[in-house]
Amino acid sequence: MGQIKVTKCPIEGLYIIEPAVHGDSRGYFMETYNQNDMREAGFDMVFVQDNQSMSRKGVLRGLHYQKQYPQGKLVRVIRGRVFDVAVDIRKGSATYGQWYGLELSEENKKQIYISEGFTHGFLVLSDEAEFCYKCTDFYHPGDEGGIAWNDPDIDIVWPELCTECAKQTDASSVTGYRLEDGTPIILSEKDQKQPFLKELG
Repeated sequence: MGQIKVTKCPIEGLYIIEPAVHGDSRGYFMETYNQNDMREAGFDMVFVQDNQSMSRKGVLRGLHYQKQYPQGKLVRVIRGRVFDVAVDIRKGSATYGQWYGLELSEENKKQIYISEGFTHGFLVLSDEAEFCYKCTDFYHPGDEGGIAWNDPDIDIVWPELCTECAKQTDASSVTGYRLEDGTPIILSEKDQKQPFLKELG
């Protein structure tokens, strides 16, 4: 028990979770999830699905959510590093439309719990990254929603993004966007067509 450190983020519903890492000359060991520790820290969610993805540098996945079956997510990176972002889309929330981001990596071993009511995405900063997350509801085809990663009203500050990149006003385009080392930003066809937050109604 007591093997995790929980830090509240500036936006209610987001929590940084740091597991205790036991290391020596052989390597390290850690519990990446322990239900008893989570309950002791005040969390009572039940996870029903684990997902894992691998992405190469410059890939930006998001910003995604489920409309009728919102998911809470406990996310972490097991290889490489990413910049992870959550945006509050809870109607009536005092922080509606605000974002929070942090770097997750195999080195810092941080996790973030993203409660239901947020849209989520991440940008890969290393050559490759493997990303894992636990979900409180199943994936429901046809229930997917999304918001443009470059929504000017949200104004996410993505790290290592070239400061001279064109500032697009068309959510369907990534033309001109790249990382500082020249790596282009890569989005799926679907994510190039996501609406702005103000269009959700």
